[in-house]
Amino acid sequence: MLNAAVAKYLRTLLILGRTSNLPTVWSNCIAGWYLGAGEDWTRLLVLCVGATCLYLGGMFLNDAFDADFDRQHRSERPIPTGAISVGGVWLWGLGWLAAGALILMQFGRVTAILTLLLLICILIYDAVHKAMAFAPVLMAVCRFLLYLVASSVSEQGVGGLAIWGGFALAAYIIGLSFIARRESTRGAVSGWPAILLLAPIGLAMLVNTGSYLTTALQLSVLLGLWILWCLSHTLWRPNRNVGRTVAGLLAGIVLVDLVAITGAPLWLGMLLLVLFASTLVFQRFIPAT
Repeated sequence: MLNAAVAKYLRTLLILGRTSNLPTVWSNCIAGWYLGAGEDWTRLLVLCVGATCLYLGGMFLNDAFDADFDRQHRSERPIPTGAISVGGVWLWGLGWLAAGALILMQFGRVTAILTLLLLICILIYDAVHKAMAFAPVLMAVCRFLLYLVASSVSEQGVGGLAIWGGFALAAYIIGLSFIARRESTRGAVSGWPAILLLAPIGLAMLVNTGSYLTTALQLSVLLGLWILWCLSHTLWRPNRNVGRTVAGLLAGIVLVDLVAITGAPLWLGMLLLVLFASTLVFQRFIPAT
């Protein structure tokens, strides 16, 4: 009985943390680190641990702030089902955020400042995302800042490619988030956010030349086809499935990172493809949203 109870509680924690999406956080770290000319794998691993803690903290507090909303609209979430108390979720969330901040701030002043900004953005997003129309922008800023944090950990620090790559990712996140807002409310889904999903492709076409352009084009086609496949479940089918669209687009964040690091060694690209596949597999067991 004890083992069953422990297993149930661990699954509750995995659901609260939306852990199926963790590979997208790690791919963000890899992309930002690589674009900053990262070479030290030890620093990258510590970066991923710190970013994981911040992500988990943000996801836990997301449910803590949304407890009343979830009782009305998402009764399957852990708090409404009674799997965990609101107070317990607050403790876990704040603990994760504190751990992540302490880990990342050890990398120096620039990383510490960016981490603090990221932490503030996470808290603001969690507090207002259900009430404010601009919440998707806050989510995008969180991922943008994660790119900068990752780049600041690398040897050359925050550079132009990391910043532009972060902007392209942010545009993609805004488009994804606007679609995701309709998952719980069942409102009409507009097609305009799809334009923002294509921002990483536009950037890849602008910054790559020569042989890199061919690779960028191939990776962009892969990303574009995946976006179309995900959108088809919501925009072009009689029985729309916003949840499936959102889960697929979340996994697509890894492909956005893959496009961003066009020209990276083949093994690094293969690593991101493994993370992409891992996200899709994990989503079969842990809900992505």
